[in-house]
Amino acid sequence: MKRFLQGLKRFILWDYPRACWQYDVMVSLILAFIFLTPRAWFRDQPRAATITMLQAHDDVRVLFIARELLAGVPEQEQRGEATRLLQKRFGRKIELLRLEPISNEESEIQGYMALVKP
Repeated sequence: MKRFLQGLKRFILWDYPRACWQYDVMVSLILAFIFLTPRAWFRDQPRAATITMLQAHDDVRVLFIARELLAGVPEQEQRGEATRLLQKRFGRKIELLRLEPISNEESEIQGYMALVKP
């Protein structure tokens, strides 16, 4: 039992020299954890970009804004908040021409379509 506890202590404190088999086992366990652990365990799912450019013409750009960015913002303030978000994202002054909500069949807002002038 004492030998087991001593081995556990060395394992936890990473007390093995680099070229020994115990070191290789520890590194293998760490790599197996990194690459074999399912994403769902950590709720780490890839997310789409929250602001996406859909079309770009000479004078007008069409952008998609995710609904989460404007959630909780009163309807009369959404245009101003969208302008602020777009200016922050692109780092320059942008003129928002139109902001339209995109809804699904149940009339739930899925996002916003923004027409901007660069």
